[in-house]
Amino acid sequence: MRHYLLLMSTIFLTISAVAGSVAADDAPEKSRVLMLTESRGFEHGPVKRKEGELAVAEVAMTQLGQKTGLFEVDCTQNSEADFTKENLQRYDIVMFYTQSSGALPIADEDRDYFINEWMKQKGHGYIGFHSASDTFRTNDPKLNEEFRWYWDFVGGTFNGHPWNSKTTVTITVHDPDHPTMKPFGKQLVIKDEIYQYRNWQPEKVRVLMSLDMTQCEPKRPYHVPVAWVKEWGDGKLYYNNLGHNAETWTNPAFLESVVAAVEWIQGSVEADATPNPELSAEEEAKAKAAAPDYVEPPKKEQSNANKKANRKRASAKKKKTDSPK
Repeated sequence: MRHYLLLMSTIFLTISAVAGSVAADDAPEKSRVLMLTESRGFEHGPVKRKEGELAVAEVAMTQLGQKTGLFEVDCTQNSEADFTKENLQRYDIVMFYTQSSGALPIADEDRDYFINEWMKQKGHGYIGFHSASDTFRTNDPKLNEEFRWYWDFVGGTFNGHPWNSKTTVTITVHDPDHPTMKPFGKQLVIKDEIYQYRNWQPEKVRVLMSLDMTQCEPKRPYHVPVAWVKEWGDGKLYYNNLGHNAETWTNPAFLESVVAAVEWIQGSVEADATPNPELSAEEEAKAKAAAPDYVEPPKKEQSNANKKANRKRASAKKKKTDSPK
């Protein structure tokens, strides 16, 4: 609880400073944001609610909207009830910090409305954090095809994280003039969990930053993007892999990046979303040169490692549940 209160205090102070840089006189009409933090598998700390209170990520986004005056946030962990055609019509932006080993309980008609109508409207957008790409995930090829609508929209699917939450990574910012990237400068060094992806389609997104494989451990011989944007009809999408660690939600650059993403979706700032697959190809070549001796573990070993990790998580969860209140 003490750590939670300290985080809340830090978030408040950081957001107050970030909000001071937003020109209120030039602010567009306030956007309504629906933030979905539902977990159907592993629940990340920043979206874990304590004693009925909003989680760290939810508090950060709610306060960021209030302090900047740019947006107003409603938080939910119930997609079945709240991610509906009727309810989506009340909002301009959706934020996902979700996780589901399988599907979220979103009805087909609500999914179709979101993808084919709502998201394509001017002033509408999607902002995905961290495990938003670990949503509608499956190892079943048939189900993976059923979930294509989601990963084709987001840009890719979680496929492991060799760089865990205690790893300090170096990230190259490819487009430092992009509004969402200006807060980070040309390079970001941060301690956070970084995903690698399958169903990755570089020809459909503009990659904004990636792991610098020459300066990261462990090294892998493939491109690992960290943030990207794309247009969807007249709507806009911004995804950022960061956010596993609660401390990231107190990082001024991270929060300023979210502000810029909202402004871009609103249309008050211009930003390039042209796909840049050539950059992914270049980063792939650099990564291969940085990890020439890497050998992919057999699938059986990977599966056993995943099972071991899942057993460890289940055991930890059971101990927490069994512990006296």
